[in-house]
Order: sequence, then C-alpha cells, then structure tokens
Amino acid sequence: MLKSLYTAASGMTAQQLNVDNIANNLANVNSSGFKRSRIEFQDLIYQTLRRASPTTQGTVVPSDLQIGGGTRAVASLKNFEQGDALHTGNAFDLMVRGDGFFQVLMPDGQISYTRDGSWKISGEGKVINADGLPMEPPLDIPEDATSVTTSADGRVLVQTVGATEPTEVGQIELARFVNPAGLESLGKNLYAQTVASGDAVVSTPGKDGIGTVDQGYLENSNVKVVEEMIQLITAQRAYELNSKAIRTAEDMLGIATNLKR
Repeated sequence: MLKSLYTAASGMTAQQLNVDNIANNLANVNSSGFKRSRIEFQDLIYQTLRRASPTTQGTVVPSDLQIGGGTRAVASLKNFEQGDALHTGNAFDLMVRGDGFFQVLMPDGQISYTRDGSWKISGEGKVINADGLPMEPPLDIPEDATSVTTSADGRVLVQTVGATEPTEVGQIELARFVNPAGLESLGKNLYAQTVASGDAVVSTPGKDGIGTVDQGYLENSNVKVVEEMIQLITAQRAYELNSKAIRTAEDMLGIATNLKR
C-alpha cells in the first residue's frame, strides 16, 4: 500500500508542473511572438510480480502482472504554430510570416532569436528591441529619414529629406532551425540555439524555406485561451484524484495497523 502513496504523489507533482505550464501560457496570451508549450509525461519503472511464461502444468500465462510506479515530466514542447496577425501600422513593427526568427545581438556577443518583431529606434538611429538589444545584422536609420519601408524580402528602404528616390540602408536576415522545439527559452521573448535545435540556417526572407516579412504587423501569441482552460480543468481534476488516492491509501494503512486492536 505504501507504493500507492508514492505513485499518487508523483501524479500530484506532475499535475502541479502541468498547471504551472498552463499558467505561463495564459500569462503570456498578449506577449508578441510567444509560443505556447505543453508538458510531456512518461510512466515510471514497473515492478513485475509475475512473468508471462510457461508454468509447471504445461500452460502459458497470457500476460505479465506488473504494477507501475507513477509518472514524471520529461519535456516541455514548444508549439511554433503561426500566431494571428495584429495590424499596428507602425513602420518598425515587423512580422515573420512563415518559418524563421529575427536575430538579436546579446551583450556577450552571442546571437539569440525571437519571433517578436516589435522593434524600436534608438537616439543613434539603431534598430533595437524593447530591452535595447540591436538587431543582427545591425540596421541604422539616417537622422533625416522621413519614412521607412521594409519589403517582404527584408530590404529596408528610407526616404530622406530632399531625395527623390528611396535609399536602401540594410537587409534583414532571418534564421531557421531543423528542430525549433529544441531551442532554449531565455525569457524576454528570446531563444538560444542548442544541440537539440541544430545550427541556425541564416538567409534572406523568402529563401531557403524561410518566411517573408510583413511591415506594420505583429505576430500575436498562439495561446488559445479556451483550450488552455480545458487543460487547466483537466489538470486540476487529475490533481484532486491523485490526492484522493493518497488519502485512500492512508486510510487502508490505518485499517491494517489497527487489525490487532
């Protein structure tokens, strides 16, 4: 009966982690470019009480008698399904339509990746994100620019004072991964490359399987509130049932302890 205590406890721990993950999804329903995740579980090692094997009477036991040891969380899997497009009209709001990530230069010189295209412009004319980290490759906007246009293939054109034709000032490059679910979440809408994700394939938008860029749009979070609420209710019920299993096992232990009284 003690085994049931540990088994049900593992279920409660697993469902608590599941609720934590769902809460994080719901909390980021308005985070641009956020991708929802789900927890994957595995059953634990089994105790075999009887093997499916021939008996001394010449018959064959048709199946094993096994008791499982509970469950555990093994992975949090990101879903990179495209989020809905939000029209903002802001020239520095960019959305990747399709596969691909914007590149961000970190203070330590490493490159991180993001689907959040809410870019800003610094006092020096550099295109940066909300935390002041610059786009990679760097993009500088002239001080006398009156308008900025980004084409679907990532070319950035500016119209300056006195000029009759727009001037190209940079080229946006996007990165894609063989296994984007293997990226490490850094927070602040950023991801880091890992061994599981594979190396980044960097190219211009619209080439090598990479999506295009839409100016004046942001990609909404792909969290589906109704689905998350259903999952939350399911996790809560599973947590409650595991707690009842613990109380039942405790009551059974109490009955066994009091047999001689």
